Amino acid sequence: MKFLSDLTIKQKPWLLISTSALGLELCAFFFQYSMDLAPCIMCVYQRLAVATIFFAGVIGCAGHSFLFTRVIAYGLWLTGGIWGGIIALEHVEMQSNSGSIFFSCELIPNFPNWAPLHEWIPSIFEATGDCGEISWQFLSLSMPQWMVVVFAFYSLAAFLVLINRFIHAKRL
Repeated sequence: MKFLSDLTIKQKPWLLISTSALGLELCAFFFQYSMDLAPCIMCVYQRLAVATIFFAGVIGCAGHSFLFTRVIAYGLWLTGGIWGGIIALEHVEMQSNSGSIFFSCELIPNFPNWAPLHEWIPSIFEATGDCGEISWQFLSLSMPQWMVVVFAFYSLAAFLVLINRFIHAKRL
């Protein structure tokens, strides 16, 4: 499995990560602006998680030969994948219990005061939809269910690469 270990010391795998995340972001914009599907607060948070993975790929692509930049990229990759998966699972739960008063989403994103993204870039980070509404499905899975799959893939890939990096680093 040295192949997996050596992936992240090359530029193209990082480029693939950033390109795939950019593709997901562009799909989100297509759903929002072409199909008129309003993003809810959970969608906005998942967008941010995908953007985190995108930036991980960009940083890894630019600094693939340096351990320090790869560590930052690994951290962002894992953070985006795991955090996005948690948010997507919570979103699926909200959709499953949309009639319950215990599962409702906020109206305003909970971004830090020093980075109110919904005010700076409302076209991307403003939430106008309902978290419990299922307005799109493909192969009988809703959008947050597909995002659980996407984030699980990103997280699993990151874990496999990191585990292989540690295994092969000890042999050197």
